[in-house]
Formats: sequence, C-alpha cells, structure tokens
Amino acid sequence: MIKKNASFQAYAAIAAAGMFIVVLMFLFPNDTLESALRGLDIWWKVLFPALFPFFVISEFMLGFGVVHFFGKLLDPLMRPLFRLPGIGGFVVAMGYVSGYPVGAKLTAQLWEQKLVNRAEGERLVAFTTTSDPIFLIGAVSVGFFHNAALAPVLAAAHYGGALIIGLFMRFHDRKAPLTPDSSLDARHRSRGYRPSRLREAFRAMHAARLADGRFFGKLLQDAIQSALRLMIVVGGLVVFFSALMELLTHAGIIAALADGLRNLFRAIGLPGALSDAMIYGGFEVTLGARAAGTAGTGLMHQAAIAAWVLSWAGLSVHAQVASLLSRTDIRYKPLFIARLLHSFIAMALVYALWGWLAP
Repeated sequence: MIKKNASFQAYAAIAAAGMFIVVLMFLFPNDTLESALRGLDIWWKVLFPALFPFFVISEFMLGFGVVHFFGKLLDPLMRPLFRLPGIGGFVVAMGYVSGYPVGAKLTAQLWEQKLVNRAEGERLVAFTTTSDPIFLIGAVSVGFFHNAALAPVLAAAHYGGALIIGLFMRFHDRKAPLTPDSSLDARHRSRGYRPSRLREAFRAMHAARLADGRFFGKLLQDAIQSALRLMIVVGGLVVFFSALMELLTHAGIIAALADGLRNLFRAIGLPGALSDAMIYGGFEVTLGARAAGTAGTGLMHQAAIAAWVLSWAGLSVHAQVASLLSRTDIRYKPLFIARLLHSFIAMALVYALWGWLAP
C-alpha cells in the first residue's frame, strides 16, 4: 500500500509539473519558440557534427569486431582495476574522446550483445559519462573563459575524478557475477597451450565479424539509421531543456533557486555570484559553463564550478543517457549518484591541483 501511494504521488507530481509547463508555454509563446530554436541551432551546428560520426564509427567497430579485439587486449587491466571485462576499455576510450552520451550508447550495445551484465553496465556508464576534450578545451577554456591555459587543470580534475569514480564503482554490487572471459582458446589452454594475447585478440575479432555476418553496405546502412535515430532523441532533449530553462527563468523559479544557493555559498565561503552557474549547470552543461566563465569571482572559484558543471553533466545529458539505457536493465540511480560524487570530486581536485596546474 505504501509503495502504491508513493507511486501515485510521483505520477501526480509529474502530471502537475507537466501542466505547469504547458501553462507557461501559453503565457510565453514567443520566448518558448525562440529558446527552442536556440536549442535546435546548438543541436544542428554543434552536437550533430560532433556526435554523429562517432555513433556511426562505433557501430562499425562493433560490427567488424574491433571492440572485441581491444576487449581481449585490455582484459588483464580492466578486471582488477574496475571489475569490468576488457571490452569495457574500449567504451572508456571512446567515452572520454567522444563525450556524453557515447559511453552510454556503447554500454547499451554491449549489454544487448550480452558482453556485459547489469552490474558491469552500471559501473561502466558511471565513469564514462564525461565531456569530450574538444568541448572542454575549445568551448569552455577558450570560448567561455578566454584562457586556453585553464584546460590542463580542468582536464585533470574532470578526467581524474572520473577515474576515481571508476575505482569506487568496482565495489558497486559486489555480489554480482563477472561476465566470463569468452576466450576462443579455452580448448587450447585445457591442453596446456596458451596462445599470445595478441593472437587471442585477432581471433576474437575474426569470430565477432563472422558472427555479425553483415556485408559492408548493410552495416553502413544500419549504422547510419541507428545514429540518426539516436541524434533525433538527443536533439529533442536539447530543444526541450532549452525551452524549459527559458520558461523557468520567466516564471522566476531560476532566480529563486539562485538566491537560496547564493546564501548557502556565502555561508561556506564561496562567492555568491557562482550560484547562477551551478543552477544553470544543473540543467544544461553549456549554459552552466558559460555562466561560470562570466561570473567574475576569481579564476580559481570559477574553474571549480566549471569542473562541477562538466562532471555533473546537467539533467539534459542525464535524460539522454536514461533514454539510451531504457531498453536495458541498467538502472539510472547508480549513474545519478556517480555523477553527483564526480561533480564534487572534480571541484575539490581543482582546488587541490591549482598550485601545480594553475594558468
């Protein structure tokens, strides 16, 4: 009974919030349209060219067995450190290079192919949901802060914090079994023969390619269709959150939240002007990073809040990741906790590393 009541209350709250947003859209139709167009512009000019090629390439790599090749090579490193199969190392590399939500997409694909289980997928998504270096350096350091020398401290805090989360997450769901090492050469080892890991990696790649069985043309068609479907979802969420932020600003909710956070910041010794950046960053990364760059409260504090924003990733990215994981049994709650921890770890790392890496 308690569970049903809690579920009913949650649905009622969601319905009320939806009605409130609809009312705001009727009250501010022009602002809603303009903010939605801004979100569409960001998606078309920034996100689409940045993410679409990586989505297509990742599909190719899975089809051709390249992921299995790297998985076999990285297995001795990933299992003791992160309690993940070696194939997770490819997701880590692609997630860090490509940025959110590529890590979640690849994890969902590995889960569908039964290469990772639920616990391993939750560990993997938790520390591969990161910003890409191009955005961190080009957009944040150069574009918003006008200081390229800020990139090293932001990168060290953001990616260093992600690896720390990865080490913490190895204790997540400790009783869950590990995906077995599906070595093609088990029959050889049973006879006392162990081939080199490189040879095992090539055999794993070849077997994966044969198991996939699609010709190049079919693989290309499927990769493009899958990437386009995902980009439409990403674009829709970006447009929605862009309009939502504008509506909440006109309703005075953003200002009220910023005032409350400003008082908290002052109580703990942080400049109150940074509250706007944290509020905007709580919803969307770009808005929060831009607000951090223009806060004018001192570069160290601004960089710390920017690291928080990049690592939290904003509810817009959370929604993108949740939509990708919706067809799997991977839960959202571990991701939420990991993003929250990562944001404060990255923030603390900025202060800790400032003496060595400060511009």
